[in-house]
Amino acid sequence: MRNLVAAINNRDSSALARMAGDGPQPVDRGVNETVERLVDMLFMSLKQVFPASVSTALKDPRDEASAKRQWVIAFAENDISKKQQLSAGMKHARASASPFWPSPGQFIQWCKQGELRSAGLPDEDGLYDMVMKYSARRGLIDSPEAYPWESNAAYWMVTGLYSTMRANNLSESELRAKCRAELRKMASRIESGEEIPPPRAQLEKMYMPTASEKALDNVARLKALVRKGR
Repeated sequence: MRNLVAAINNRDSSALARMAGDGPQPVDRGVNETVERLVDMLFMSLKQVFPASVSTALKDPRDEASAKRQWVIAFAENDISKKQQLSAGMKHARASASPFWPSPGQFIQWCKQGELRSAGLPDEDGLYDMVMKYSARRGLIDSPEAYPWESNAAYWMVTGLYSTMRANNLSESELRAKCRAELRKMASRIESGEEIPPPRAQLEKMYMPTASEKALDNVARLKALVRKGR
């Protein structure tokens, strides 16, 4: 398993090319065979959950072999390399109401959602909503520590994201990207066994107006001076 994790984490482009059939196969295929065995086991489990796929999408063995190569590459590109992640993905697959075989992207999303849930964290949409709700209520509370946080992790993620949003005037898409990154970091901290500290007073980042906001302020001041001179 260590060889598998190393192969995926290193993202060896030549190895990925060989897996996809685009390069010469090495004499020693030990690592590649390990990766293929992992995907083979996953496909066996998925076939039991989505039996119709055996007579449809995976009816031709060549199609199945091609699909497996794409799944290996997709896992490498999205840092799916742990048994816990695959277990989380299979749990979601078993609960799926759809009879159709999932795409690699869908299964990867299931893996990540399950990983967040197991760590007691919200998904990207949930974290974004938490930041928006905190932003709307921030002026009604004495301090961030007095806010009714769902967890210690929520406090550190939301207050950090709120400060970053204010300081950099983030758009919705930019804030959502920050939410994804923050969730990955927090999930990694929790998975490593780190105890997330409780809320404590901290200095908030000073809000610095953007160049456009400064320009608007200057225009407003000039208009006021013109009105006074009339």
